This record gives sequence, structure tokens and C-alpha cells, in this order.
Amino acid sequence: MRLFCMLTVACVSVFMSGASAQQASTASSVSASHLQAAREVLVGSGISRSFDSFIPQFIEQAKSNISGTRPELIKDLEEVSKTISTQLEAERAEMVELGAKVYASRMSEGELKEIAAFFKTPSGLRYVSTQPQVLEELFGEMQAWSQRLGARIIDIFRVELKKRGRELN
Repeated sequence: MRLFCMLTVACVSVFMSGASAQQASTASSVSASHLQAAREVLVGSGISRSFDSFIPQFIEQAKSNISGTRPELIKDLEEVSKTISTQLEAERAEMVELGAKVYASRMSEGELKEIAAFFKTPSGLRYVSTQPQVLEELFGEMQAWSQRLGARIIDIFRVELKKRGRELN
């Protein structure tokens, strides 16, 4: 699940980069129903579930940072961390809203409604439920593939440099 979250964060980061200018200009022209369709895609696709892990991760990081310099606060930090997530629900909702605005700025309301409808079908539900496992497996495959690709590129450089009378150790 951790890998799924990391991959999703990376995808969301790429997805959202460059969108803010377009989002700002489009946000005012987007209807409430358009935003609702975008929210449905965000939730239905499973992207919003990755936001669920952000807050606990930030809480753990903050606890670690604080306890590193103030170890006498560990017990208090543990107690506070049990209740802090509920105080931060608005931040999670804000991220869902930001994601919906990005989707709405990139896709028409009709497209979003079609996609949202797909995620409610048995195939769409299955797609979403298998997504974490697929991404986990794909990540492993990508690591092996990238190592093979890197070695292949070095081999090509060796061959080509040798043709030019150069040696690559």
C-alpha cells in the first residue's frame, strides 16, 4: 500500500504540475455539476484514497522530528497523534477539491460523467480494486526493466565507442 501511495503521489504531482495556471483561468468558468463529476472521478478512480495516507504520514514525520529534539515529549506526542487526524479532515477534503478542479480544468463535464459512470460498473470497480496490486507489481517490473535498459545502453556505448577507437571500462 505504501508503494501505491508513493506512485499515486508521483502521478498526482505530475498530473497537477503545470495545471495551476490553466486551473486558475478555468476554475471560475466551471459549473458545480462539472466539479461534482470531477469529484466522482477522483473518488471513483481511487486517487482520493491515496490522500488518506498523507495525513498519517505527515503526523508520523512531525512526531519523529519533534521527538528527535524533544524526547521528553514522546508520550504526549503519541496521545495527541491519536486525535489529530480528525482535526485535519478539512485538509483532506481540500485536496479532493483541488484534484477535482484540476480534472475539471482538463476534461469536459461530459467526459468526466462518462468516466465516473465507468468506475461504478463491475469492470470499473474491479479496475480500482486491483490498482494497488497492479501498481506494486508494475513497479517491480519497472525496476528490473530499467536495470536491463541501463545495461543495454552501456553496452551500445561500448560497441559504438570501440568502433571509434575508444575504450569504455
